[in-house]
Amino acid sequence: MAGASTPFGGGGGACKLYQSYLKRTNVLSVAFVAFLCSASYFLGVWQHAGAGPGGAAVVLTAVPCDRRAAGAGAAPATATALDFAAHHSAAAEEEGLAVEEGRRGRRGFPACDAKFAEYTPCEDRDRSLRFERERLVYRERHCPEKGEQLKCLVPAPPGYRSPPPWPESRGAAWFANVPHKELTVEKAVQNWIRVDGDKFRFPGGGTMFPNGADAYIDDMQRLAPALRSGAVRTALDTGCGVASWGAYLLSRDIITMSFAPRDTHEAQVQFALERGVPAMIGVLASNRLPYPARAFDMAHCSRCLIPWHLYDGQYLIEIDRVLRPGGYWILSGPPINWKRHWKGWQRTQEDLSAEQNAIESVAKSLCWNKIKEQEDIAIWQKPVNHVHCKASRKLVQSPPFCPAQDPDAAWYNKMETCITALPEVASIEQVAGGELKNWPERLTAVPPRISSGSLEGVTAEMFLQDTALWKKRVGYYKTVINQLGQKGRYRNLLDMNARFGGFAAALIDDPVWVMNMVPTATNIHTLGVIYERGLIGTYQDWCEAMSTYPRTYDLIHADSVFTLYKDRCEMEDILLEMDRILRPEGTVIFRDDVDILVKIKSIADGMRWDSQIVDHEDGPLKREKLLLVVKTYWTAQDQNHEQ
Repeated sequence: MAGASTPFGGGGGACKLYQSYLKRTNVLSVAFVAFLCSASYFLGVWQHAGAGPGGAAVVLTAVPCDRRAAGAGAAPATATALDFAAHHSAAAEEEGLAVEEGRRGRRGFPACDAKFAEYTPCEDRDRSLRFERERLVYRERHCPEKGEQLKCLVPAPPGYRSPPPWPESRGAAWFANVPHKELTVEKAVQNWIRVDGDKFRFPGGGTMFPNGADAYIDDMQRLAPALRSGAVRTALDTGCGVASWGAYLLSRDIITMSFAPRDTHEAQVQFALERGVPAMIGVLASNRLPYPARAFDMAHCSRCLIPWHLYDGQYLIEIDRVLRPGGYWILSGPPINWKRHWKGWQRTQEDLSAEQNAIESVAKSLCWNKIKEQEDIAIWQKPVNHVHCKASRKLVQSPPFCPAQDPDAAWYNKMETCITALPEVASIEQVAGGELKNWPERLTAVPPRISSGSLEGVTAEMFLQDTALWKKRVGYYKTVINQLGQKGRYRNLLDMNARFGGFAAALIDDPVWVMNMVPTATNIHTLGVIYERGLIGTYQDWCEAMSTYPRTYDLIHADSVFTLYKDRCEMEDILLEMDRILRPEGTVIFRDDVDILVKIKSIADGMRWDSQIVDHEDGPLKREKLLLVVKTYWTAQDQNHEQ
């Protein structure tokens, strides 16, 4: 930056600019001007300092006197550079160093008790017991009421380390990070997971694919060759186990949203996330899945134990809602191939036969076409439009089509026993809602929801401008956080206010994945657009906790989140949730108005976070700025030593 400005302003450029004037000015005038400048400066410090614990002043980059520097895209000079590198990815550090790391943060918020190391507020086991067990309602989201929320920092377990870099993490995770051996015993013969010294190993097996996920996927694609074409990009894995299916689909350019309930098997979703595989806590119970209609090219159940044939077929009806026109549903495990497996499944032939007949009946009522059943795998396909299906309702009236409703509404909305109608088409061959490009062209093509005008107020031009804008912004992020451009430092990323998914799209060539969140507080719900781009995400109300384990994400991106949630809930509650789901030594990028960032920083300085405000990519004259944060390393063990 021209003029080599200090954190408090000033520089050589100013001296040169006023040199001739100073020569003509008497001592009294100089003293008077100096007094006014000093008074102005100290007034500014008095207004902005001391807002947070310890009265820490906020470091802002001064506006340079050299106007040519104002629009420069380089990272601004700052008083203290943040350290974005991970220091606990290999052998554990000596105890004294870890304790010292833990003392670096301010004391605004205490550490939670070590028993909360795996705390999931909205899937808390104790709270869930208050709710009915019918249809697994007790396993759905039940968040703490106001006043019940923890006001402390969730600790990492003793010996926690940063996960191995991708793709090594696909097959290995540190035992200390998820210290549970239960699954290695229960699933020992199924090749899910095993302990190897201080690591877990994931051989890639599963209940229905003992030869490994790759071989299973090969079998699946042989039955439905279209799965190889690039037409299938987004997948949903219901009851995912440790997410090996999704992990191995990534190498085939298919990204999977994997979900499973909390602790059906100990920490299965947590294992998936430690592997660097997209996953979240979830269950098919009474509420709709938190995804828009027509989101997934493919849905999958491999012995997921979901009773597809019960409750008037509501669970298959919900899968139909989130499947794209022409999408596939793949089922392996009970009751498929029951004639071979019924003894091993410890069920009667009559029971399994009746279950399969019921599933076939529901699928037929949804107008699905069964493509193939061979050995342990069966595949159905959803129609590309509802022309024939609507005609058939005259003969088969159950389930009916849903009355007028928002098919994308899926935040605590109850499932219904009716078919979500596809958009109208002009001909029987036309794909309802618009045909998507194959991957990777679909990432940058204008999504059909926008080109059709179904997203009010959003045009194709706006979408293309947004894509270019986020490419520029992510390029700038990589100049102020150089590790963001280095392979292996980050893997699991979260965008708290994703809009059209531009942040994720700009990172598509990096070895990362992004969970795109569309807040329920927004006026325009763009999650359907995100899925049409071949990205994944979910709805979220940031006044509540996210359905994930602590220490899920390496980097969190929060663009205008606190402007959006101003006066909706407490800022500190959102920040404490961000701390819960952020890994030790993880990074946060806040983008917001400078006044809001100052308030965030005053709280963040009491959360054992190192933070720093830097300029907007278009220069220091913009009110919108960035607050960069690094979460310091500390564990429950360090906290015990300090006490």
